[in-house]
Parts: sequence; C-alpha cells; structure tokens
Amino acid sequence: MNAEIAEPEPEPHSTLWQDLRALPTEYWILFSGTLVNRFGHFVIPFLAIYMRQQGHNAAATSLTLGAYGAGALIAGAIGGYLADRIGRRATMLVACTGSALSMLLLSLAHSVPELVAVTFMNGLLSAIYGPAAAALIADLVPLKRRVRAFSCQRFAINLGFAAGMATAGFMAEKSFAALFIADAATTTILGLLVLFGIKPRPRIARERSGWAPALRHMKTNVPFQLATTAGFLIGIVFWQMSSSYALQATKGAGLDERAYGLLMALNGILIVFAELPLTSYTKRFPPILTMASGYLIIGLGMGMNALGASTFLLIASMVVFTVGEMIALPVNSGYMSALAPDEMRGRYQGVMSISWSTATMIGPSMGITLYEYSPPLLWSGIFVLCIVAAGLTLAGGSKRFRRTALPAQAQAEVEAEAGAGA
Repeated sequence: MNAEIAEPEPEPHSTLWQDLRALPTEYWILFSGTLVNRFGHFVIPFLAIYMRQQGHNAAATSLTLGAYGAGALIAGAIGGYLADRIGRRATMLVACTGSALSMLLLSLAHSVPELVAVTFMNGLLSAIYGPAAAALIADLVPLKRRVRAFSCQRFAINLGFAAGMATAGFMAEKSFAALFIADAATTTILGLLVLFGIKPRPRIARERSGWAPALRHMKTNVPFQLATTAGFLIGIVFWQMSSSYALQATKGAGLDERAYGLLMALNGILIVFAELPLTSYTKRFPPILTMASGYLIIGLGMGMNALGASTFLLIASMVVFTVGEMIALPVNSGYMSALAPDEMRGRYQGVMSISWSTATMIGPSMGITLYEYSPPLLWSGIFVLCIVAAGLTLAGGSKRFRRTALPAQAQAEVEAEAGAGA
C-alpha cells in the first residue's frame, strides 16, 4: 500500500550563486564529464553526410539512423534496470566503455549490414548512460536544488554540443576518421571521470530491483503516468525541429542549409545564456503550473508557423519555442525525479527514456507526412498537442492525485522546507 504523499512545492528563493555552491563535488565531476562528452558528440549528427560520401543511398542512411534510434529505445529498459540493479556508477562505466568501443568499430564499418549493426550497438550502449546519470543526480542533489542541477546539466549539454558542432564541421572537411577518434576519446574521458570521481553506492536487493515491482508501483502512480504521456507528446513536438521545421525553413522559406544551421544554433545560444538565470525565477512557482505554462509556450512557438513560411516567423518561432523549453524542461526533470521512490529511480528514468525514444521514432515521420499534406494543418496540430500536454500535466497536479505522487523521502523534504519557511 502506498504512503500518503504530496506534490512538490515551489523551491525556496535562492540566488544562482548560492545554488551552484551548494551542489556537491560529485555533481560537478559529472557536469564536467557531460560537457566534454557532448563537445565530442561528433559522429551521429554527421552520419548522414558520412554515408553519402561513402556512396550509400538515402534508404541505407535512413535504415542506419533508424537502427540508432531503435538501440536508444531498448536502452531505456536495460539502462533503467541496470542503474538500480548494479548501480549508477557501474552502469555509466558500461555505457562509456561500450559506446567508445562501438564508435571505433563504426569507423571500420563499410557495408550496410555492418553500419546498421554497429550503429544499433552504439545507440544502445550510449543511451544506457542516460537513466543512470539522471538517477545519480537525484541521488546527489536534494529536492530543493534539483531544478538548478538539471538546468546546469542542460547548460553543459547545449554548450558542449554547440561548440562541438562548430569544431566538427572543420574536422569533417579534413578527415572523418578524426571525428570517430575524437568522439570515442571524449566518451573515454567521461568514463575515467566516472571511474575515479563517482563513489559506488549500496546496491538494491535483487527482489526489489526487477521491472515487475517497479511496473506495479508505476501503475498506481497516476501523476507519473500523466506526466510521462505529456512528455511523450512534447517529445513529438521537439523532433519537428530536425524534420518538418527544417522543411519549413528550406522548402517553405527558401533558406539554405547554412541559414537553417544558424537558426538551430539560436536555440542553443539562448539556452546557454538565459536558462540558468531564468530558472532562478521559474523555480519559485509550483512545478505543475510552470511545466504546463512552458508546454503552452512551446506550442505557441511552433504554432506560429501556421501563419506562413518567412524568415521573420521562423526566428520568432524559434525564440518563443526556446523560452517555453527553458521554462518547462528543467522543472520537468526535477519534478519527474521526485515522483520515483529512491530504489526505483533508474527504472522510472528508463520509462521516461523509452517514452522520449518512441517520440523520436514517431515524430519526424509523422511531421514530414503532415507537412507534405498541409503545413498549416501540421503546425496547428502541434499546437493542439501542446495544449493536451499542458492539460495532462495540470490534471496530474489536481487534488484527486496530489497525494499519490511523491515518495516518502521527498515528502519529508517538502515538509521540512515548509517548516523552515513558516
């Protein structure tokens, strides 16, 4: 029987500097590794170009990229289980070692079967890392600072990726082999930081570490179900950025690939410079209200494209979309981590990873199909999806479900915060 538990409260006011100083050393080791690793995330974004240069057709490229997505989808279940069964640190080490080795193997693959098999392995092994890393952050950081912690991780991901993509473009002109080696090397650095900087934690008993008890618990956790469904819908919206939004920019507005790249870079630049200060404000409000508001703003940003295809609208759309993303996603990560019992955090994160990976596989094809039929219909439909996501999020915070979400430790933290502020 589940204990009586309550919805997370708004975080107490604290400055950015106070929050950053309060984050533990192990968190900053993980942050540094993430920054280095995302800087070296070279190959997959350039894989389509690499395969074209190798003489492979569009069908082979689609199959190979699809294999990467399929590996990431399966990784949610495996990574979530391993994070709870053998521990966060051990799972992350498996992911880093396997990802680095499979990246080197990918550089040696030439035939389509080889490329598909090794890319699937790389997608699987690299994505195993995610559930364990997210669960570790929740282990290390108290509830009241998790929004800031997850926001800092997003800062590292976006800064590393933006700098890495700029570097990778120059490297690819000289040698694609250098991309494979650098990608594997930065993953190895992340693994070494985890090996020497992260302490192992007690393992969960075997009888409580399987999927059966976790799924039984999730079946009664209605706020988690609603929030995960909302996250899946938002995932479909997000994957329009690399599919139908690209068509809106190039085919609709007539921009070239360089202009589209700059448009996409605007998203990362805004996140790097604005998200951390913005979370100082948004974390004061109830998480449910903040997430729902962010989802609506995301929908407004994408829905603006229904008005037509022009450079002005594309820029305005990207800015509004990014504001919604910066409002919703850091709070979402903290809120979702609070919905999981301590001993099930990995498996809960695994389900979230599966949800996102499923959206990855559905979103682009669905968006492109609708775009070819009617761009206004697509963008209007995307807006409706965001409204539904916001509604599901608000429903999860209703009085009916409010006392069915947080595990006991999070409940105690919330009550302690309330007592401190009285």
